[in-house]
Amino acid sequence: MTDLRARLAEVLPHEEFTTDPEIIASYAHDQAGLCNSGTAAALVRARSVDTVIATLRLATATRTPVVTRGAGTGLSGGANAVDGCIILALHKLDRILELDPVAGIARVEPGVLNGTLNARAREHGLTYAPDPASRAICSIGGNVATNAGGACCVKYGVTGDHVACLEAILADGSRIRTGSLTRKNVAGLDLNRLLIGSEGTLAVIVGITVRLLPAPRPAAR
Repeated sequence: MTDLRARLAEVLPHEEFTTDPEIIASYAHDQAGLCNSGTAAALVRARSVDTVIATLRLATATRTPVVTRGAGTGLSGGANAVDGCIILALHKLDRILELDPVAGIARVEPGVLNGTLNARAREHGLTYAPDPASRAICSIGGNVATNAGGACCVKYGVTGDHVACLEAILADGSRIRTGSLTRKNVAGLDLNRLLIGSEGTLAVIVGITVRLLPAPRPAAR
C-alpha cells in the first residue's frame, strides 16, 4: 500500500487521493446491503478528466484493479470495492457543461445528479425523461453505467434510449468518443450501446450528451 501511495503521489494532486482506511471504508460499497465489499487500497476522488486518465494508466502499469463509483445509490453492489483495488469516485465531476433548449440536448459530466439536470431542463420547458427511484440523488454517469430505468421506462425507455454521445477513458488512458448528435447513426458498430450498462468494465465514462424531451403537461383532473 505504501508503494501504491507513493506512485499515486507522483501522478495525482495530493487532495484527490487518500489511503486512509476510514475514509476509504465510507466509499467501499453502494446501497446493496446483502452484497459483500472488499478492502480497497486507495480512493481517488477525481476533479478532472486528467486525474481519471492518470489513475487508469497507473492502475494498468501496476495491475491494480479499479472500481468506479458514482453517487453510490445503486442496489446491485456494482460500486462495491474488491480487495486491493483503487476506488475511482467521479461525484466531483458534476458540471452541466451545456444545455441547448433549441437542439434539445445537454452535455454533462458524470457526477451531475439526475434530478439536478431535470430541474435545469424544466426551466426551458423540457425534461430529462429517465426516472430511477433515486432520481433526486443518483448521478447521470451511474445511470449510464447501469442503463438505469424507472417507473416511466415503459413510455420513455431506459437511460440508453436518451444518450446521444459518450466520452470515455480506456484502461490505457486513451480517450474515446462514441455516438452522434444525428438521429440516424447506423454506420459502424454501436459503441454507445456497448458502453451503456457495462458498469465500468470496458471504460470509465467521463462525459455524456443526452437528449431532452418537451416536459409533459400536468395531469388533468
